[in-house]
Amino acid sequence: MSIEINKNSVANRFLRYVQIDTQSNPKSDKHPSTEKQKDLCRMLVEELKGIGISDAEMDTYGYVYATIPSNSEKKKIPVICFCSHVDTAPDCSGTNVKPILHKKYDGGDIILPDDKSQVLSTVNHPYLKEHIGADVITASGNTLLGADDKGGVAVIMQAAEYLMKHPEIKHGEIKILFTPDEEVGKGTAKLDMKKLGAQFGYTLDGGEAGSLEDETFSANGATIIINGVIAHPGYAKNKLVNALKIGGEILHALPTHEWAPEATEKKEGYVHPVRFEGIAEKATLEFIIRDFDDDQLKAHGKRLKNIAERIVNHYKGASIEFSVHEQYRNMKKILDQSPQVAEYAAEAIMRAGMEVTIESIRGGTDGSKLSYMGMPCPNLFTGMQGIHSRQEWIGVNDMAKAAETIVHLCMIWEEKANENKK
Repeated sequence: MSIEINKNSVANRFLRYVQIDTQSNPKSDKHPSTEKQKDLCRMLVEELKGIGISDAEMDTYGYVYATIPSNSEKKKIPVICFCSHVDTAPDCSGTNVKPILHKKYDGGDIILPDDKSQVLSTVNHPYLKEHIGADVITASGNTLLGADDKGGVAVIMQAAEYLMKHPEIKHGEIKILFTPDEEVGKGTAKLDMKKLGAQFGYTLDGGEAGSLEDETFSANGATIIINGVIAHPGYAKNKLVNALKIGGEILHALPTHEWAPEATEKKEGYVHPVRFEGIAEKATLEFIIRDFDDDQLKAHGKRLKNIAERIVNHYKGASIEFSVHEQYRNMKKILDQSPQVAEYAAEAIMRAGMEVTIESIRGGTDGSKLSYMGMPCPNLFTGMQGIHSRQEWIGVNDMAKAAETIVHLCMIWEEKANENKK
């Protein structure tokens, strides 16, 4: 069956969504971490209702839940969910985003008008070559764009509208989920899985067209609290032990040519300092630890602790408190138990006319947590590129193909249920 997604419609959705500031805040202990995320969520609820999805709602924590009812006579079709997050990363400003639609990209440099030092080219963004002659969207130079993950939001919304307008496409019950705070690691913190009621899911939070990600990093966070010895600096000889200096030594002792994000790729793990603050008496270092293998993840934590202890032992009276906490785990262990979830996604991508690229994410998605919460959930492409930066961009064709892939996926789950019944 031919699926024709309206490219202008998905582009217009995206252009609307990115102009709403939804940046999350890693230092907040509220849910959601910023109230402004709800501005987009409220808009999505109204749009979902406008296309005929009557049960669409936003809860007090900013989660949007909606259901497309089954239109199939077949029984026992698994309930599937499509999920994207509404927040944008704290790494780059998300305030006053001014998206620019570049019609029929000609292959030349794209100079962003609000900061002409920001230049997108096929050299620093080779994937632009795939979009010559097609429409691409960038920000204006002062902010990120928000394709991560409003590209996913626009794709899901476009697919939902298509399904509602085409009842001839048979499918089981479909759940739509939009989450806050994914970028600060709290995307599932207040999610009601019983209310969601889906057995399998897909996040729309990936990059190049055709990509299917069934593996993520496993992730821990580590904190080192450094206790120094304080004294008046005028009378500090042989007394003062400066916690800030010890922290600086720990950072200096970290390898620079391996074990760091700027020196690793593919399946290599890393340890990465993300925050350092304090005073001479007491300082705190925070790290993220990443690896695809859980045993290696544990080993990275031990290595970091050993480095810190070796340094602090040189300072009489000083001490450290070292702690590690789990953030998320590699979803592949769960997905391998339900291989049809990724297999159906691969088939849907091929039906949409693309080659499938199976990839591992050097990061995480809500799908990492969702998989361990009982809903196996690989990640699908949206087209987003240059994420978390002022050179973020997305291709309209890719968003349309992602929406088409969703429609095919819904059909495949319904078809396979029939085959299984036979």
